[in-house]
Amino acid sequence: MKALLLLFAALGVSAHGFVETITVGGTVHQNFNPTTHPYMPNPPALPGWTASNTDLGFVAPNAVSSPDIICHRSATPGQSAIPVQAGQTVTLKWNTWPGSHKGPVIDYLASCGSGSCANVNKQSLQFFKIAEKGLNNGVWAADELMDNGNRWSVTIPSDIAAGNYVLRHEIIALHGAGSPNGAQLYPQCINFQVSGGGSAQPSGVPGTSLYTATDPGILFNMYGATSYPIPGPALA
Repeated sequence: MKALLLLFAALGVSAHGFVETITVGGTVHQNFNPTTHPYMPNPPALPGWTASNTDLGFVAPNAVSSPDIICHRSATPGQSAIPVQAGQTVTLKWNTWPGSHKGPVIDYLASCGSGSCANVNKQSLQFFKIAEKGLNNGVWAADELMDNGNRWSVTIPSDIAAGNYVLRHEIIALHGAGSPNGAQLYPQCINFQVSGGGSAQPSGVPGTSLYTATDPGILFNMYGATSYPIPGPALA
């Protein structure tokens, strides 16, 4: 029994994670749980996009031009949305994250247009980057996330036009990225209904055009690195 407990503990430490809750204005919202919700006959309507990552796996660099990179493998839209004010901070809490999986944390938004994000075609979404953090003074963003109790905060732009948006929140694990197809991408998508704000409507790119497999920040040897080129388009 003791050996089994130690085994389970080891697996828990090394397990990949997912965003389990989203906090806005003191209200905690439950997110899609890939380890339980896919097996429910009637899962709740959640803001987080469903995906087939029941193994808590990743999207590989050789799939960055496929629809799987947009919101994870075989993702479908979340069926609700979290209300948030432009300029407000959103806190995303991962259930866990392994210490060996160092890398950047990147956040994008995409407008769902005049309709609901619950019915949007993911390949029509145009993502613009609103936040990014990589390697700063020897500390990776993923380490900072872990040190903060697996939490990461991102601010919705204060000048953004009101409307329905998908937030694409992502960690890229670089422990194997020195070899071709060795990086691990963990995108998570969540629907938000933004109020207030201004009139800004930044242009974006399809999720399938965010990266290439040979981008300097995707094919990258992290060991001994003192700087890091964060992949993807420039901040909006």
